Amino acid sequence: MNQKPSAAFIGASWVALGAGMAGYLIGLWRSDLLLNEKGYYFTILMYGLFAVVSVQKSVRDRLEGIPVTDIYYSICWFSTVLAIVLLTVGLWNATMLPSEKGFYAFAFLLALFGAIAVQKNTRDSQVPNAADTAPKRSVV
Repeated sequence: MNQKPSAAFIGASWVALGAGMAGYLIGLWRSDLLLNEKGYYFTILMYGLFAVVSVQKSVRDRLEGIPVTDIYYSICWFSTVLAIVLLTVGLWNATMLPSEKGFYAFAFLLALFGAIAVQKNTRDSQVPNAADTAPKRSVV
């Protein structure tokens, strides 16, 4: 059952990704954090986004019978968990108000969810129809 995603779900996914990333990045831009702290949190966001897209792709590849090595699959999951742990440790030790810490945590998680959903929609939109996979006859 390869059903293409609805336009509403595609739009909601992009909004989640955009709102999570924009909120997180605007929060960083406007914060009083030192430049090295801003760099840390920015890097964690980029690392987390890449990690969840890799997890989504490798999980989907396995479900569709496309070979994915165990080491790559494990690295994808490890990277996703590590990005979340690094953000948690950074926020735990940060000298921010609890509301700021919560803002960054939820913006981060929203961006990760959005990235997974956008990747899924992209993959689902590229699934060929049965008519597209039928052998073509050449007319000579």
